Amino acid sequence: MKVAVFSAKPYDREFLDKANAVEGHHLKYFDDPLDLETVDIAAGHDAVCIFVNDTADAQVLDALKRGGTSLVALRCTGFNNVDLKAAERLGIKVVRVVDYSPNSVAEHAVALLLAINRRIHRAYNRTRDSNFALDGLMGFDLYGKTVAVVGTGKIGRVFARIMLGFGCNVIGFDKFPSPEFEALGARYALPDEIGTSADIISLHCPLTPDTYHIVNADSLSRAKRGALLVNTSRGGLVDTEAVIEALKSGQLGGLALDVYEQEADVFFRDLSGTIIADDVLQRLVSFPNVIVTGHQAFLTREAVTTICQTTLQSVTEFETGKPLSNEIASS
Repeated sequence: MKVAVFSAKPYDREFLDKANAVEGHHLKYFDDPLDLETVDIAAGHDAVCIFVNDTADAQVLDALKRGGTSLVALRCTGFNNVDLKAAERLGIKVVRVVDYSPNSVAEHAVALLLAINRRIHRAYNRTRDSNFALDGLMGFDLYGKTVAVVGTGKIGRVFARIMLGFGCNVIGFDKFPSPEFEALGARYALPDEIGTSADIISLHCPLTPDTYHIVNADSLSRAKRGALLVNTSRGGLVDTEAVIEALKSGQLGGLALDVYEQEADVFFRDLSGTIIADDVLQRLVSFPNVIVTGHQAFLTREAVTTICQTTLQSVTEFETGKPLSNEIASS
């Protein structure tokens, strides 16, 4: 099949080419993201392969259909950027990567937590300037602290298991409780208990209308003062303006983000030689107790290999008329 790959970075090309040596599709790479301005370049392709910040709304899907595209293959787990009802109306199938490496995201969340707690980012910058003073670098022991895991799917459970290994008390919240989460030695708690007792909150839930801005001014006001917040899931889970106010007041003790609600205009590109117009992001990164990484939690060799293999296997299933193992159905 002819597949137009949007938002194609060097690592996408490398690992997709390796996976395609088995599947044998015709891949055409485009640096640009998929949106209404770029959708016409997909004309004549049977499928498009997109990532987290590509746009597949009703207008884009209409244009894809007119150009002959019948499959949207997401090389990621989240699908909030696809209008599933419009896809169903148009007869366009949508597939995603249901499971790649929960370890990659969970381990990155732990790395961010350790870095923000022990001020590793500040120490790194200091020592590069031959400043070996320790003032302002004090953290706290993770042992014995309460860690709240919001979203207890595969990634959340891996994160919980690691935190239990540190000797933490792990509590969780999920609309769909998991026996596997409790079997680890963790327990479920109500949102009020999570807010008042958690020293650390880590988000691992998908972005849906119900979870949009789940971290907001109200929930932050009820949180334990000085708590740390980690988000490696989706930027829209966090009301960034509310978080900034909580950081300024000291209500939030630290923040570690791998995602940002307006990241589509910034992430996955080198803007080091430009002035970033996003004032909210600029304010956010100015805090000494904030770490932002550019949506890299998934970026391990193991995870990207599985993502690319799964994506192209789904394309092959579609081409050969087999049932789509990873199809997303409109609810």
